[in-house]
Amino acid sequence: MKDSLYLFLVVLLTFISCSGKDENLDPRTILAEEMEQHLKSEVLDKWYPQSMDTVDGGFLSNFSYDFKPRENQEKMIVTQSRHVWTNSKASQKYPEVEYFKQGATHGFEFLRDKMWDYENGGFHWLVNKQGQQIGNPMKTAYGNAFGIFALAAYFQSSGDPAVLSFAKDAFHWLDKHAHDSINGGYYQHLDPDGTPISRPDDTPSTSDLGYKDQNSSIHILEAFTELYHVWPDPILKDRLEEMLLLIRDQIVTERGYLTLFLYSDWNPVSYRDSTDEVILEHHNLDHVSFGHDVETGFLMIEASEALGWENDEKTHAIAKKMIDHALENGWDESVGGFYDEGYYFQDGFRITHDTKNWWAQAEGMNALLLMAELYPEDVHNYYEKFLKLWNYTDTYLIDHENGDWYSGGLDKQPELKSVGKGNIWKGIYHHYRSLDHCINRLREMAEKSH
Repeated sequence: MKDSLYLFLVVLLTFISCSGKDENLDPRTILAEEMEQHLKSEVLDKWYPQSMDTVDGGFLSNFSYDFKPRENQEKMIVTQSRHVWTNSKASQKYPEVEYFKQGATHGFEFLRDKMWDYENGGFHWLVNKQGQQIGNPMKTAYGNAFGIFALAAYFQSSGDPAVLSFAKDAFHWLDKHAHDSINGGYYQHLDPDGTPISRPDDTPSTSDLGYKDQNSSIHILEAFTELYHVWPDPILKDRLEEMLLLIRDQIVTERGYLTLFLYSDWNPVSYRDSTDEVILEHHNLDHVSFGHDVETGFLMIEASEALGWENDEKTHAIAKKMIDHALENGWDESVGGFYDEGYYFQDGFRITHDTKNWWAQAEGMNALLLMAELYPEDVHNYYEKFLKLWNYTDTYLIDHENGDWYSGGLDKQPELKSVGKGNIWKGIYHHYRSLDHCINRLREMAEKSH
């Protein structure tokens, strides 16, 4: 674990580097090496190849705190797709590691043979260990987006034309069934045959059934960005542009945070005029999610760049506004880290959940370092915040004994030290992506300064 001595060292090395006394001591290069060592030995080596299910295909999801596989091994499209994506990316970053290539192919075959619904099309939401559909047969745009996301990445790493053909089929199925040709965007909840599900009158007020939402929207944006890199199709381009503008100009509020759930015409689901009791009862539908906000800032800029929008000042400005809002309202100034939830009550803003889940900190590191590169002189001092968040992560999130990250910061939830490292909602994708981007960006920033 690190303490304030680490930050002192970084500041000292920054001074030495900037003064030109020894360019080899650039602290960004040192930090990139440290993060990569963590990525290799404490993240990737813990998950792979052991999470590959060599009996039934796909990947095991459920692991104890010390990375022992557990009995219940349901397989969700999101988790399986993220493992395929991660192995595909890792196989390109570390081509000498053969099991990343094997893992990507292994996972792809499970998506193709078990997760895809050959009767109705689209990806199943949940299957058992053997790949048989279980639970509610409802499909989601969110789940199908991650299937597309994985296929695009696997095609990029494998070059197999059959994979791209599958990715195109998955895109066309989602677009045919879930795209809203009147109001734009995509319906989230779908019957097994792909018919969008309207919200029944007797739906409990706390249920999200039938609503559109920011989370599926931002990950559709992410998936379409990934696919557009390998298939610059004109319809796909139109949909990617549509999603970017919809998120940027409509789902993001004037203050700079995302509306979580919306009606079919994209008007917000809001409880702001209700009592505090009603607001808190419906917090899952209406709150400020700082993790999604910082993640979306990065995803919007990534989509804009994929589309080739040069000098896209508006997207950059709104992405910055989102990250600034999270820093100004959801940042723990004492030890670092983004809180999970807050809300604009009638008497003012306050934090409603001061826990710090792992994925929000991962996305926060990525977003802060991106902002540090784009706005190095900004008053928010993004690079200093990035260092503080990495120090927080290293101290309270990374399990240096058993590997990987706890599901939340131990400063707020010490009990998470003995909670499982993997489940269908907690895998490797968020922190793999963050670490990969941060490592590359730190090295690029160091090179540009010399």
